[in-house]
Amino acid sequence: MLRIGLTGGIGSGKSTVAALFAARGVPVIDADVIARELVAPGQPALADIVATFGTDILDANGQLDRARLRARVFNDDAQRQRLEAILHPRIQAVMAERAAAQTTPYVLLVIPLLFEAGQRDLVDRVLVVDVPVAQQGERVAARDHLPVEQIEAIFAAQLNREQRVAGADDIIDNSGDVAALERQVDALHHRYLSLANSM
Repeated sequence: MLRIGLTGGIGSGKSTVAALFAARGVPVIDADVIARELVAPGQPALADIVATFGTDILDANGQLDRARLRARVFNDDAQRQRLEAILHPRIQAVMAERAAAQTTPYVLLVIPLLFEAGQRDLVDRVLVVDVPVAQQGERVAARDHLPVEQIEAIFAAQLNREQRVAGADDIIDNSGDVAALERQVDALHHRYLSLANSM
């Protein structure tokens, strides 16, 4: 089975692109969805996070306060690396397990930090969703209502646009409208089916 790694900077439109592939019958395995499952109350990863960062990163219901944790780790490289050491190996294991269970010609693995986390070897091809940085910032500000400093910290923690594009096997330009996006997804879907059939 062909494994396509979908990545892109925050606000680039990864979820929108993944949904378009899913609508074409492609299994989508999303690292962020798995991360949320892993930090649910009672999960070992949450216990490890609390042991590392303290109980103040939990809300009144014992759930992980993701905004509070994000604010803490994005301003501190050492803290972010501790969090990644807890989550990334677990996420990687679950993604590999779920991908292996599929019977389709190809599967889409959505990994926002694919390059940053050194997970290139998880996939056969890398598909980058690309958008101008200014547009990225506008989308993040509108969607997440984060202060400018926090958006800049998130950008700083990710590869820059040029590095990400340089590591891509395929690129989707998401600076246009939905119709343009649909055309690009259709073309890549057919290409990936063809590649999978020739494996």
